[in-house]
Amino acid sequence: MCYSVSMPNDQALLKKQLLDFLQNPHTHASLEDAADNFPTALINKEIKDIPYTAWGLLEHIRITQHDMVDFMHNPEYEEISWPAGYWPNPNQPADKKMWVASLAAYKKDFELLKKLIKNPKTDLQAKIPWGSGQTMLREVLQIVDHTSYHTGELILLRRMLGAWK
Repeated sequence: MCYSVSMPNDQALLKKQLLDFLQNPHTHASLEDAADNFPTALINKEIKDIPYTAWGLLEHIRITQHDMVDFMHNPEYEEISWPAGYWPNPNQPADKKMWVASLAAYKKDFELLKKLIKNPKTDLQAKIPWGSGQTMLREVLQIVDHTSYHTGELILLRRMLGAWK
C-alpha cells in the first residue's frame, strides 16, 4: 500500500521541528540523562566483551559531534583520522574532571548546533560548500542518529554496572 503525503518545503517548519526534536527527546532518554550523575568509580570500568568503557562512549560522542558541527560551519575544516581520532586513548583512564569537561564540551557544541539551525541564513537543504555533497540537514540527522545510538549503549552499560535507575 502506498500513501501520498504532502511535503511542504518550509525551512521555518523544518527548523522548528528539528529544534524541538533536539531539545525535547520525546521517545528516549537524552545523553544528559544517561551521563549525569554517572558514578565516577564506574566510568573506566571494563565489561567482558564490551570494547569500550562509559568514558570511551561519552568522549566518542563528544568528539564526533564536535567534528560534525565543525564541518557544518568551518570553511577551514580538517578531517579527523578514522577511527583513532574519534575515540579517546583506551589506555588513559578518565577522572571526574575529565568526565565533566567532556559533557560540558558536548553541551557547548550542542548549543552551537542549535544556533546554526536557528540562523536565518542557514539553508538546511543546501550543500555545504567545502563538503562532497553533504547538506546541513544530513549532518543534523547524522548527529541525532549517532548520539541516540551511543546514548542507548551508555544506558545499557549503566544497567550492566548496576548504576541506572
